Amino acid sequence: MSIQGVGVVTALTWVLEIGDVSRFSRISQAVSYCGLCSAQKESAGKNYRGPISKKRNKHLQTVLIEAAKLAPRWNPQLTEVHERELGRGNRNRATLAVARKLVAFMMAVDKSGKSFTPKEALPEAA
Repeated sequence: MSIQGVGVVTALTWVLEIGDVSRFSRISQAVSYCGLCSAQKESAGKNYRGPISKKRNKHLQTVLIEAAKLAPRWNPQLTEVHERELGRGNRNRATLAVARKLVAFMMAVDKSGKSFTPKEALPEAA
């Protein structure tokens, strides 16, 4: 809950549904588990991207999408991601990008065991 935009319900759902976060070696594996990536089909050496994958943790996906709709209001880093993606495409893609970034933030906090430090609070290297 040290991440701005992540409340009690989102944090509790994350902990209960993910379990041991060390089972994911990369963020992309956790994003896939949460159902925040597109379905991928390959035929004759060509890749086709489809809508969001149906192989997912449905409950966790729902909570993360709902959190991603509200999180940019409180977290400046997530606001940047949301605005950048809104400029490129539609609102749904922007929400998915924010949800993926939330997964990355929560994995980092969960693996390190430390509180979240926003980008603005980090000392700049001179």
